[in-house]
Amino acid sequence: MSSEATGRSTLTVVSGLSRNAIIVRLEGELDVGALPIFKEHLQRIWDLPPKAFLVLDLSEVSFCDSMGLNELVDIMQRCESRGTRLLLGGVQGVMARVLAITGLRHAFEVFARLDDALRVTAASS
Repeated sequence: MSSEATGRSTLTVVSGLSRNAIIVRLEGELDVGALPIFKEHLQRIWDLPPKAFLVLDLSEVSFCDSMGLNELVDIMQRCESRGTRLLLGGVQGVMARVLAITGLRHAFEVFARLDDALRVTAASS
């Protein structure tokens, strides 16, 4: 049952800092019910001085609706305005299908494995 049906968010968001990147790990459903939690977490990131990279680890996202996808587009635009490079890591399963079906696969820098995205950040240090 989705978070919209239960009224509870089923998304967990945690983040960490590296020298030139902020890494945000999402676990659960990225849907309209989870957006308040996700946006609150992101606001703390936007309040920080910009880093070269923002890496979203999507490997544990089990569902993404249009509102979740819209938030990813908003994040991409915000990153562009800050001079931050957005990398989506762990894009497989649900997220790979959603990005492919919507035609947004090529709008983002997408990596099937989180480690591959993190290697990009390390190479730019």
